[in-house]
Amino acid sequence: MEFSVKSGNPEKQRTACLVLGIYESKRLSPTAEQFDRACAGYLTNLLRRGDMEGRLDQILLLIQPPKTLCDRILLVGCGKERDLDDRRFRQIMAKAVTTLHSTGATEAVCYLTDLNVKSRENDWKIRQAVEAAEEVLYQFNEFKSKKEPPRRTLRKLILAAPNRRELPAGEQAVREGVAIAAGVRLTRDLGNRPGNVCTPTHLAEQSRQLSEQFPVIKVEVLEQAEMEKLGMGALLAVARGSAQPPKLIVLEYRNAPKARKPIALVGKGVTFDTGGISLKPGAEMDEMKFDMCGAASVLGAFRACVELQLPVNLVGVVPTVENMPGGQATKPGDIVTSLSGQTIEILNTDAEGRLILCDALTYCERFDPATVIDIATLTGACIIALGRHPHGLFSNHPPLAHDLLNAGETAADRAWELPLWEEYQEALNSNFADMANVSGKRDGGAIVAACFLARFAKKLHWAHLDIAGTAWKTGKEKGATGRPVPLLTQYLLDRVNENGGGE
Repeated sequence: MEFSVKSGNPEKQRTACLVLGIYESKRLSPTAEQFDRACAGYLTNLLRRGDMEGRLDQILLLIQPPKTLCDRILLVGCGKERDLDDRRFRQIMAKAVTTLHSTGATEAVCYLTDLNVKSRENDWKIRQAVEAAEEVLYQFNEFKSKKEPPRRTLRKLILAAPNRRELPAGEQAVREGVAIAAGVRLTRDLGNRPGNVCTPTHLAEQSRQLSEQFPVIKVEVLEQAEMEKLGMGALLAVARGSAQPPKLIVLEYRNAPKARKPIALVGKGVTFDTGGISLKPGAEMDEMKFDMCGAASVLGAFRACVELQLPVNLVGVVPTVENMPGGQATKPGDIVTSLSGQTIEILNTDAEGRLILCDALTYCERFDPATVIDIATLTGACIIALGRHPHGLFSNHPPLAHDLLNAGETAADRAWELPLWEEYQEALNSNFADMANVSGKRDGGAIVAACFLARFAKKLHWAHLDIAGTAWKTGKEKGATGRPVPLLTQYLLDRVNENGGGE
């Protein structure tokens, strides 16, 4: 869809649909009030008759309103003004766009950006409007043989700026929103593809296609023989039971001075996770195709970053495997040697994400990164701890954790920090190797998993995002969410704004 920004009085807009906000208790938003004065109290009279109260999620579509230049007016209920926060603003925008899409209007001028969202400027609201619109209009029909015939749909959304001085900031907000939405869409598409299509080889091919689309991205794919030569025993142990060959995908984007250390993103890419010999229960196992959403989010963040031409140096490392219980599969009790030289007793083959990530973290050291952020659908325990709203955040570097938390707040893609205290490390003690890959207890599972990774990140300023609860939705709305691409892109934007793209 096409997005743009303009300033101007609402009553002068010649458009297929004009979108205005109504607060609860029938109170007009500032722009709706301006429109009402210019149209002799048209909206006030409607509200007085009881056609709308302004409750959240309430809508009223007016066809061919008299004495106006627009074909339709869409009034959107915004609830109580004092309760209007980031989440509710996105909810209001989603309701508006969903309704617009069903009206037959091909374009609209939206004045919901005049709503008073706590501590948010107009450019923030414009960017969130773009992202929310793209989110609700997303469809994944790639594998449906009978697709719905194309219909007259919303193609253009014009977002209002309060005055001409605000236009440049608004236009930049649109660019950012469009780029982030494109990264989210790529991540969702990859996550939604089935495991028989989205294999490690497919992820490697998609990375190369991204490089062809944006030649500034350099891609290298390490094959199994190269990983064996390097000594990636932990990663390769996960892949042993599968006929699908593992890959280590390395992406580089250099758009800052060479002396500036890169930011590294590491994404878990288990394209299907049966649990291996420690087989998962059959119920909902189909959702284990989403176990590569960390890898997909790295590709999505790269796409957004490159489309915005951010002046940063960025590295992506994506270890990708399929975890299957084949005849060559790793067994509980097997001991492997990681790329770091540390030995691991694999007590549970379903704790495989940390095994591929630990070798990827060690591999990152060769880039001398300023910071490393790994993204992984790592533990069901994180869902138990935090639910499905925030990402779990762990870090050995408080400034990095602070920056990521702030980025999540700005991007409406929040994270919550959990501890990495030394006491939790004792749970990984092994009688036979340097460490075990699980504790054997359910206590603090997400923290223990992060503590395992921390053993391989001692030389790095490192953070871990556990996205097991946020990378996809279950039930009727089952599908990948594209998170945490907004958070990651905002983190990169903040680095640009802070110091020109470096740490």
